[in-house]
Amino acid sequence: MRLHNMQPREGSRHRVKRLGCGESSGHGKTSGKGHKGQSARSGGSIRLGFEGGQMPLIRRVPKRGFNNANFKIYYAPVNVGDLNDFADGSEVGEKSLRAKGLVNGNWDGVKILGTGEITKKITVSANAFSAIAREKIEKAGGQAVVVKKAPKVTKAEKAAAGK
Repeated sequence: MRLHNMQPREGSRHRVKRLGCGESSGHGKTSGKGHKGQSARSGGSIRLGFEGGQMPLIRRVPKRGFNNANFKIYYAPVNVGDLNDFADGSEVGEKSLRAKGLVNGNWDGVKILGTGEITKKITVSANAFSAIAREKIEKAGGQAVVVKKAPKVTKAEKAAAGK
């Protein structure tokens, strides 16, 4: 294989659709836009949800309820079986989990889940535990300590604090 005889894989490159290049091209005359009307004009596109002047569905349907998505807490999941990486009798927290690579990225806290078995007696500090995880840690002779984290600050609160 040399640079001069390299080619892309078969089917990975598509032919460019050449519009308005005669009738035999298959995209001549109206260039695939049909006959006249708003969608055939240049710049002729309507916004999402527009129903030709009729009251749009999103405005016809009544709004009810409350969405609490801004306040949802996203926990980094860590399984009980992964805690066997730590030495017997050690104290495990978010910093040590990050150091081992068990927690990566930006999370609101750590939740220990019950998948796997734990064989070591360790003290685990996390923001939340599943019932099975807590049971397995305590059965192995360890401790499950719940650590409360500062409440999540929303974008609106950050903006208000910055003024």
